Amino acid sequence: MTKSQWECFLQNLGVWEGSFSNFSPQGTLLNDTPSRLSLEGLNNNQTVRLTLCRSGRDDLVKEYSSLGRSLLFFENGSFSEGLIQLGPFSEFGAEVALVHENRRLRLVQLFDNTGQLKELILIREHLAGTPAAERPPLQINDLLGEWQGQAVTIYPDWRSPDTYSTTLKLQLDETGRLIQSTSFAERTINSTATIKGPIVLFDQDPEKQVQVLLLPDGASATSPLQVQLRKPFFLEVGWLIQPNLRQRMIRSYNEKGEWVSLTLVTEERV
Repeated sequence: MTKSQWECFLQNLGVWEGSFSNFSPQGTLLNDTPSRLSLEGLNNNQTVRLTLCRSGRDDLVKEYSSLGRSLLFFENGSFSEGLIQLGPFSEFGAEVALVHENRRLRLVQLFDNTGQLKELILIREHLAGTPAAERPPLQINDLLGEWQGQAVTIYPDWRSPDTYSTTLKLQLDETGRLIQSTSFAERTINSTATIKGPIVLFDQDPEKQVQVLLLPDGASATSPLQVQLRKPFFLEVGWLIQPNLRQRMIRSYNEKGEWVSLTLVTEERV
């Protein structure tokens, strides 16, 4: 990576207007709050001041002069922040933020102290003074076909990034089940899922059920229905930016519950 983590963070400077939308794990919209988030560089960008205004709440103000270990940035400004360790009987959560031109799509996934998925917060933002064009809510048909992409994986221990090609194939069988085949770094994983409205449930292994929730603005949120110690898991957020262009970010944890990597995939339908 040619840019430092701090330089990648500075890609997010500006005033971002949008909203915080809270969803149940089943995809029901619980509430929606307009927001305005300012990221301002101070003393030659040695410090960044974050000010978040949401109606009905006190403003949140934070200053950063360095970045913690729970946060990693990609060169385009996309990032993820969250707990670096899943603990027993404690709440757990992480945020993923995708950046494209004048827009950001951020998603927070929260789990309760039994590891059950509790709530999702979708944050849709655009730079103040630019068009707030938004994608329609994601439908499964928007994703069918073959996607070829490039992935970059970065690591919390700051070792060198890995880059590789990816292929994702999605199709429906005659019963309406989703058939997924994903290939990356010489590995191919095949899986199938049941589709019920906005929920796509990968349910072949009852012990490791993974849900994809289809959300507004072309977003999707992938999470285990329950995070468990001694079982590796990942959180993923997808964003259909244009009909044939999609970004995904994957935050991976190992069987000890430790955060081990963060991957950004940019893929196009072929």
